[in-house]
Amino acid sequence: MSLGYFSYPLPVNEPVNNYSAGSPEKKRLKEVLAELKSQEADIPMFIGNKEVRTGKKIALHPPHEIAHTLGYYHEGNEKHIQQAIDAALAAKESWAALSWENRANIFLKAADLIATKYRPYMNGTTMLGQSKNAYQAEIDSACEFIDFLRFNVHFLSEIYKQQPISSAGIHNRLEYRPLEGFVLAITPFNFTAIGGNLPTSAAMCGNTVVWKPSHAQVFSAQMIMKILKEAGLPDGVINLIYVDGPTLGKVCFNHRDFAGVHFTGSTRVFNNMWETIGKNMPNYKSYPRIVGETGGKDFVIAHKSANADVVATALLRGAFEYQGQKCSAASRAYIPSNIAEEVKKKLIAGVKSFKMGNVEDFTNFINAVIDEKSFDKIKSYIDNAKKDKKAEIWVGGKCDKKEGYFIQPTVIEAKDPKYVTMCEEIFGPVLTVHVYPANSFEKTLELIDSTSPYALTGSIISQDREAVELATNKLRNAAGNFYINDKPTGAVVGQQPFGGARASGTNDKAGSILNLYRWLSARTIKETFNPATDYRYSFLSEE
Repeated sequence: MSLGYFSYPLPVNEPVNNYSAGSPEKKRLKEVLAELKSQEADIPMFIGNKEVRTGKKIALHPPHEIAHTLGYYHEGNEKHIQQAIDAALAAKESWAALSWENRANIFLKAADLIATKYRPYMNGTTMLGQSKNAYQAEIDSACEFIDFLRFNVHFLSEIYKQQPISSAGIHNRLEYRPLEGFVLAITPFNFTAIGGNLPTSAAMCGNTVVWKPSHAQVFSAQMIMKILKEAGLPDGVINLIYVDGPTLGKVCFNHRDFAGVHFTGSTRVFNNMWETIGKNMPNYKSYPRIVGETGGKDFVIAHKSANADVVATALLRGAFEYQGQKCSAASRAYIPSNIAEEVKKKLIAGVKSFKMGNVEDFTNFINAVIDEKSFDKIKSYIDNAKKDKKAEIWVGGKCDKKEGYFIQPTVIEAKDPKYVTMCEEIFGPVLTVHVYPANSFEKTLELIDSTSPYALTGSIISQDREAVELATNKLRNAAGNFYINDKPTGAVVGQQPFGGARASGTNDKAGSILNLYRWLSARTIKETFNPATDYRYSFLSEE
C-alpha cells in the first residue's frame, strides 16, 4: 500500500579522502590492510540463503606479492549456476512486490555502510586483491560505488515519476515493472565499483540477479555481498557465484527465463555472447536486454597550441594510473611536431620519477598488473617493439614477475601511425605516441577516427577554440566520453555518464538515468471512467 510520494533528491558526489600523512583515514586503512593480510579468508558463494562451500578451493594472491595468500574461494560448477538461477527466480515475486521506499533504502544503507564502517575494508580488499594504490582504490571502491548506489536511487525515483497525460474521462498511468526472468551480471577485475554497480542497478529496478565477477575481483566482491546482506538485501535477490565463463553461458543463455545481461569485459566475449543469445531467441520468454561496456583504444590528440606540461600530465596520469588497466586509459597519443621534443622530455622524466612496488607502501604510484596472463601479453608487445624498426622505446620497458607482476610504464614512439600498438588494445602500462606534422591537425583527426574499431574515450588538448570545435565535431563518433584539456579517464557518476559505442559497447551509460531504463519494462494502464455502451460512432449518422 502506498502512503505517500517519497523524495530522493539529487545527491552530491562522495568526497574523496586523500590519505595524507598522519590522517586518521590513512592510519585506519593501514590497520585494515594488516588485518586482511594476517588471516586467510575462506570465501563462499552466496546462493539464496546459503553460503556455499564446494571444497574446490582456489587461492587468491596479491598481484604485487604472489608469495602471499589472501585466502581461498570455493569454485562452483554447472549445478551451482542452476541453483543461483532457481534462487533468483524464487525471490523474484516478493522482491518485485516490495515497496519502492524499502527497496531504495536497502541500497542507501549499503552506501552509508561503505562510506563509514566498511570504507577501509572496501579499499583494503581492492588494494590487496587487485593491486590498486590507496587513492585509486578510494576513488573506485569507495567513492564511485557509493555514488552509483545513491545516484541510481535518485534516477530511478525520477523515472517512476514520469507519467503520461490523460484526457477527459480517462486516466492513464505507467508502471515500470522489472524484466520477466533473471538478469545475469558479469563484471571485470579492474573496477570494484563496476563489480557492485552491474548487479545492484538491475536489482534496484526490482530484478533478481545472478552475479559472476572476475576471479581476480573475488576478494572485494565477497565484501560487497557482506555489506549488501548487512544492509538488508533479501536472500536470492543477488546471487554471487564463482564459475568459468563457458559453463555460465551454457546454462544461462539456454534458460527460458534469461531476461538480460549486464556486462563489462572484452569485446570478443561480448560478441560471442550476443551471437549465442541471438541463436537462442526462440527459447526465451522475452527478448533479452543486452547491455555491455567492452574494450577501448583511447586517444589523446594534442594541437600545436597545446601546453606541453598539460599534455605530459594528461598522458602520465591517463596512461599509467592503475597500470593502464582502465577501459578509459590513454593508450595512443598524437603529438604535433612543434612540441614533441618538449613532451618527450617530460614523459621520460615523469616515468623515471614513478615509484613502483607494493600497495602497502603509499609512496608507490605504480603497482602490479593483474595476473601472469596479462603480464605475458603486455610484455610481448614491449618485446616486439624493442626489435621493430617502426618503433622506438622512449622510456620504460622493464618487466619482472619474480615477486609480483611488475611492468615498468613504457612509452613507445610509432613511426607508422598504424603500428600494431597504436591499433590493438593492450590493457596495461603502455602508451604509444605518434608525432605528426604540426600543420596536419585535421588530417590527423581523420586518422584517429579510422585507426581503431573502438570508441570509448578520447581527449583533445588545445588552447585554440577553433581546433577544439573541429576535433569535437570530427571525432563525434570516435568516443562516447570526450574530454577537452584533460586526460580521458576519471568519469564521475552523475557528472560524466560513462560508455562508448562501436566495438566499445552499447553506450548505455553507467552512472546515468539511461542505464536504468534498460532494466525496466513499462506497462501502460488506461482506465475509462464512462465506458461506451454503443458501438456506433456519430459519423455513421447522415442526419
